[in-house]
Amino acid sequence: MKITKLKILENRFTVVILFLSITISCFAQNPIVPNQGLNDPHIHIFNDTAYVYASHDKSADNQAFIMEDWWIWSSPDLVNWTKRSVLKPKDTYIGDNFQGCWATDVGKKDGQYFWYFSEKNKQTGVVVGDSPVGPWTEPLGKPLLTADLTPTHEYDMAIFEEDGAHYIIFGVWDFYIAKLNYDMVSLAEKPKKIIINNPRGPYNQDGMNTEKPTDDKPFVHKHNGKYYLSWGCFYAMSDNLYGPYDYKNTVIKAESFAKGYDAPTWPNGFLQGRHGAFFEWHNQWYYTYCDISQTGNRYFRDAFISYVHYKENGEMATIRVDGIGVGQYDASQLKIEAEDYFKADGLSKKEVAQDFLVETNANKSYLNFPNINGLSPYTKIVFKISAPAGGAFSIEIRKDNLDGKLLGNKYINLPPGTDNFTDLEVTLPELNNKENLYFLMEQLDNKTLQIESFSFLK
Repeated sequence: MKITKLKILENRFTVVILFLSITISCFAQNPIVPNQGLNDPHIHIFNDTAYVYASHDKSADNQAFIMEDWWIWSSPDLVNWTKRSVLKPKDTYIGDNFQGCWATDVGKKDGQYFWYFSEKNKQTGVVVGDSPVGPWTEPLGKPLLTADLTPTHEYDMAIFEEDGAHYIIFGVWDFYIAKLNYDMVSLAEKPKKIIINNPRGPYNQDGMNTEKPTDDKPFVHKHNGKYYLSWGCFYAMSDNLYGPYDYKNTVIKAESFAKGYDAPTWPNGFLQGRHGAFFEWHNQWYYTYCDISQTGNRYFRDAFISYVHYKENGEMATIRVDGIGVGQYDASQLKIEAEDYFKADGLSKKEVAQDFLVETNANKSYLNFPNINGLSPYTKIVFKISAPAGGAFSIEIRKDNLDGKLLGNKYINLPPGTDNFTDLEVTLPELNNKENLYFLMEQLDNKTLQIESFSFLK
């Protein structure tokens, strides 16, 4: 880790802060930034770069939530993360000697970035900058959401954008939503309560706790025409942004965990404390969330990322919680799931027998799997493929980009009338220990090709 000089920026509105002219770099997966206390993550994609806007637990020795600033880190690939910006409460209306820097989120409008932050569990403020990492200026000098605005507490906000309009969602137990004005620092309407039918939560797993039916840290995302309201790993769905929402499930279950990632956990079990957000990048969906399995301290949390796959009925499949995470792969795995790609075009995910595969929906398509580690001993790659309607196909394996060095290719003609998977083996030249591989598929007679997984052989 390399620590560089910090440049302190101030102006008459008393803002911002600790804008890093060079940066602090860290290379890891799950946790995405280990041993730093990065938590309550919200990830947004700006200019083909991932930015995590997060809270920060001060120390591994914390015996309470001691959170003295807010952080931004960025990554080109969800694997390698760089610290970019720090916002301290003394540079906002809150002032000095404050240790309640709770969850944050960001919105972009007309080339400006609006970073919203929680004043512990009381109020919400906002700063504005001309880049995803600031420098930041406080436009109001006071909270945007005040403590007397609604019957709930005005914190742990999320920002949702649709058709150029932005909405803010916030609260605990009961959630509220309001459209933001064009200036992004005032409300266009009185906040409305979001109705959730049959809610569940970490304190209400049997549906009997009406005083604490959900949790804090709401978030909204949209997929395939449906709205998803989540609170940690619990979620509900609706056809309308304002609801009502029907509770569906949790994305984390007992079977989610790889060895060493199921404990320790929170007092109410592994479903508690999973504050985070859902996001899409390169036609792939992800869930980023809090975890304490590697720190052992609920007051010094990590941020994880897992792949998200949607079932045919719109519900989200159970995620995997492990140390490999996303955007990187281990060549020694028995198989690498095709649906866990980093980039894809001309393909869609398809649910098959409680599992997923990818299926071509264009004559030319590709999958990208960067950061494949441990490749040097392997000489072959084997794809598990299927073509229910039969057809002729070609597959090319290229290095680093779509026009990169050709490592291998294969043509195959599959008969119709079978859903069984066929092994397609391609011999590879000598590889580096880590490679960035692209798989290019072409439908030679407009029939659909399915890829379930691939693996490497010596």
